[in-house]
Amino acid sequence: MIYKNVDLKKTQKHTKFKLTEELINKIINFIDTSNDKSIKDIFIDFHHADIAEILEELNSSQATYIIKLLDSEKTSDVLMELDDDYREKILKNLSIKEIAEEVEELDTDDATDIILELPEEKQKKVISKIVDAEHKADIKELLKYEENSAGSLMAKELIKVNENWSVTRCIKEMRLQASEVTRVHSVYVVNNDNILLGRLSLKDLLVANTKSKIKSIYKSNVDYVTDTDSAEYVASTMQKYDLDAIPVLDKNKNLLGRITIDDIVDLIKEEAEEDYQLAAGILQDVDVDDSIFELTRARLPWLIVGLIGGIGAAFVMGGFDEILAQYEILFYFTPLIAAMAGNVGVQSSAIIVQGLANDEIKDSINNRLFKETLLSVLNGFILSVILFLFIYFWQSDYNLALALSISLVSVIIVAGIIGTFIPLFLNKRGIDPAIATGPFITTSNDIFGILIYFWVAKLMLDI
Repeated sequence: MIYKNVDLKKTQKHTKFKLTEELINKIINFIDTSNDKSIKDIFIDFHHADIAEILEELNSSQATYIIKLLDSEKTSDVLMELDDDYREKILKNLSIKEIAEEVEELDTDDATDIILELPEEKQKKVISKIVDAEHKADIKELLKYEENSAGSLMAKELIKVNENWSVTRCIKEMRLQASEVTRVHSVYVVNNDNILLGRLSLKDLLVANTKSKIKSIYKSNVDYVTDTDSAEYVASTMQKYDLDAIPVLDKNKNLLGRITIDDIVDLIKEEAEEDYQLAAGILQDVDVDDSIFELTRARLPWLIVGLIGGIGAAFVMGGFDEILAQYEILFYFTPLIAAMAGNVGVQSSAIIVQGLANDEIKDSINNRLFKETLLSVLNGFILSVILFLFIYFWQSDYNLALALSISLVSVIIVAGIIGTFIPLFLNKRGIDPAIATGPFITTSNDIFGILIYFWVAKLMLDI
């Protein structure tokens, strides 16, 4: 259940928003009959997140109709709440002037995100239609930063005060600046050269003598990032120090902007979705509403890799037809060996990928491999004992049981090492280690697992 934001002065109560089929049908009917007044009346008190939820139940033409009808001050926030792909469809239906009007109502970081979703030739046209010269200049500046850098994430809107101001002047200036800032997380203190000196506590400001200088009451300890820092570094810093916002400086310590926690949450969500898809063998960002062609293009490459891996495993098994002819039971345990190899490899790689993403892996590759090898030996030993007992009581063949057990523990150790080494190796080479999980690890361990399985069994059974 989602609670709707309402004017408490008018209602003096908290109402609820609930998306219903009846509401959607009513809105569609109003659109079909061009009943603009009724549409405006429906949306007048809805929070922008609720409006976005409604629009995503409509087709893009219907959603565009509402976006054009409502005030840009509200619809600009609605656009930012929409799914990226759906928002792209709506933007295609808006004119250059209409997009510019939406962009002008957004903070510079969100405005830049919108513009980046447009074709390059359309970006220039939209920027040229922005009336606010300062807003336009800020957007142009943000567009210059590389993707996933601190500079690309920051908003230019913030509240800053000069160390030489009195408390009285400080309050006046803050009032003027606050009109352009959606949320006031921090007040930053700078010198005459715009160098960040510290932050100002609102409590200290309120209790200070009105004639006092800001330099006498501000706190100099302030966490910050530079505009060239990676987005991952920004996220880890804000998480480590539990920050709602963090200032962004250039190499000379000039205050450029700020990054707020909502931007970091969006970043983490996007990265998690991307890593999840990569781990599942999906090579590009897709969702359930994409076309059959797009979904096929995203999934097929890793499926081809899996097919090749399966053919390779078949060739490996073909080289051990002699042992299979004498010990047919080995064939029955091939799926178990392949599954255990794949499972262990994926487990190991998943832990490593997670640790790399959270910047929790500080030791060397050798130390990590050693630890994972010990873990694999322990797990492999326990599982092999269980398998040994099962086969021995089932077949009453000590040598066969021992051969299968040693094969299993060998496969588990190798799979653990591969699952650990590959993500670490890729990370050292600057490649996203998430691509190592899922199909890649599973396929490689299937081949190696079956090869080791039959090779060890052949040696143990003296065939």
